[in-house]
Amino acid sequence: MEQRERSKSKGRKKKSKKQKEEQKEEQKSIQEEQSQEKHQEEEDEMDGPLPVENLVEKGIGQADIKKLKDAGFNTVESILFTPLKNLISIKGLSENKIEKIMTACQSLRECGFQNAFQYFQKRKEIVFIRTGSKNLDELLGGGMESGSITELFGEFRTGKTQLCSTLCVTSQLAVEDGGGQGMVMYIDTEGTFRPERVADIAKAYEMDEQQVLNNIAYARAYTTDQQNTLLRQAAALMIENKFSCLIVDSATALYRTDYSGRGELSSRQMHLAKFLRMLQRIADEFGVAVVITNQVVANVDGASMFGGDNKKPIGGHIMAHACQTRLYLRKGRAEQRICKIYDSPSLPEGEATFAITEDGIKDPE
Repeated sequence: MEQRERSKSKGRKKKSKKQKEEQKEEQKSIQEEQSQEKHQEEEDEMDGPLPVENLVEKGIGQADIKKLKDAGFNTVESILFTPLKNLISIKGLSENKIEKIMTACQSLRECGFQNAFQYFQKRKEIVFIRTGSKNLDELLGGGMESGSITELFGEFRTGKTQLCSTLCVTSQLAVEDGGGQGMVMYIDTEGTFRPERVADIAKAYEMDEQQVLNNIAYARAYTTDQQNTLLRQAAALMIENKFSCLIVDSATALYRTDYSGRGELSSRQMHLAKFLRMLQRIADEFGVAVVITNQVVANVDGASMFGGDNKKPIGGHIMAHACQTRLYLRKGRAEQRICKIYDSPSLPEGEATFAITEDGIKDPE
């Protein structure tokens, strides 16, 4: 009897010891999972833009942060990407305070050198948003590139707005389906945005029409100054929600009416340069695909007299240097349109044919 009781007590001890070891292992695995999740959250935070509120931990007061936000600076990156002379002009902030803020921003975000391989690895994370046409996607290396500005220019009826309407839908698709998995921001300067057209395209992609339209932040601009104001509002909205695409249709229409004659050419180009710089800042900060449309003007120089193309995009060198990819759209037969790579840092020159259909941009039959 005593031996049986001893063997039972030994068995209980072994069981309790085994249970303790299992509990320890379970706790260890839970801790590892929690640390991995925390590490992933930190990485995600480092990849995305840092809200300007993070400056509090660096000794910047809430009152100064409010002044920065009122001036349109909602992220640490937006401050780093702005010249010092522009920051000094913020009402209520002295030069010493601005220098302190800049030092705090630099400690939160590294802006120094990195080797080309690191940048190469980072560029692998770029998302390409499909256009609806396989021919066009193949020409563009996958679609509209995120984190950069793509310009669509051409005369009327070449498919610029139709392509933008299709992007309003495809940008909301999952990344694995060729989308950006985010909301869309649309700034309309010509009054050509039609929600019913977007709803038809959403239906063709078997997406909920109301949800697609709810995920589009739309604004109509009537002056060039309002365009800049809307961009500041856009940056504030992108802090609160995930956006994948920003569309401006068109970026230059209002500049042709707000500024006239050679006497105002310099002022127009300076204002346009600031607008385009703000667009680039948003692309860099939030990694969104920025798509702008541009109008054309007839070129009346000697080359056009000998059968050359007499159309060129407006905006001059300011526009040419601000956009990473420039696409020239022209009319083809019937509903067919032709897209040509006009300028790109990575894509070779080439052309692709697409069609405007009831279901949006598609390949021609």
